[in-house]
Amino acid sequence: MGVLSNWISREDLQAGDHVYSWRAAYTYAHHGIYVGDSKVIHFTRGRAEGESSKFIDMLLISSSRSHAARKCETCNPQQDSYGVICSCLDCFLDEGVLYRFEYGVSPVFFLAKARGGTCTLAESDPPETVVHRATYLLQKGFGSYNVFNKNCEDFAIYCKTGLVSGENVGQSGQAASILAAIAAVFSSPLRFLTTSIPGITAVAGGLYCFSRLATDIAIRRDVTKVPVENLIVRSDLNDLQVMSSVSAVPVSQVQF
Repeated sequence: MGVLSNWISREDLQAGDHVYSWRAAYTYAHHGIYVGDSKVIHFTRGRAEGESSKFIDMLLISSSRSHAARKCETCNPQQDSYGVICSCLDCFLDEGVLYRFEYGVSPVFFLAKARGGTCTLAESDPPETVVHRATYLLQKGFGSYNVFNKNCEDFAIYCKTGLVSGENVGQSGQAASILAAIAAVFSSPLRFLTTSIPGITAVAGGLYCFSRLATDIAIRRDVTKVPVENLIVRSDLNDLQVMSSVSAVPVSQVQF
């Protein structure tokens, strides 16, 4: 693990790892859970869900796969599938570079990673629990894809931590970074704190870092730890609901 890169070799992968690969000239990253045997379970987007999306939604669409035009003996039967799918590692990477998402990092390390969607302060659950969640959701589904509150990174983070957000913005560091950047640029207090360009840049950078840290899954107060068997997936909505008969564990009671 390093501040500059989360690159990992295939030989070092272990079942339960949260992996990702940058796409479209590092515009966005696609995330999934490595389950062993060169297979990755990941959450993808259906074509119909993308037809009415706005520009930013389309820019970050994590399920676009150029490998669909190529033949893969392992994945070819499901190349037109969407939702939670299992792919070989080659098809998941789509000729990209393999990285591993880091868990349990320090606040200093987290902020040093200026780009969101690469690490979190939250601790990962045991690998066998992570793989169980991923394989369970492969059978049951994860609902409808939404770039801001239920995307491929949200899926992978849930599998790793069991944490579910109660707000419109999900656990995704990529989405949180975008919102943090927008807030930093357009925040009205900037006009009153300083009038110089360097000053505005410094204040905006501070707001960006604060927003990223405040929205990390380990810091937020609107998340609960939910067993995967107790998730009720509403395919027609962009949220996940918890069985009312089961008490979810508030994140404040979860040890990180």
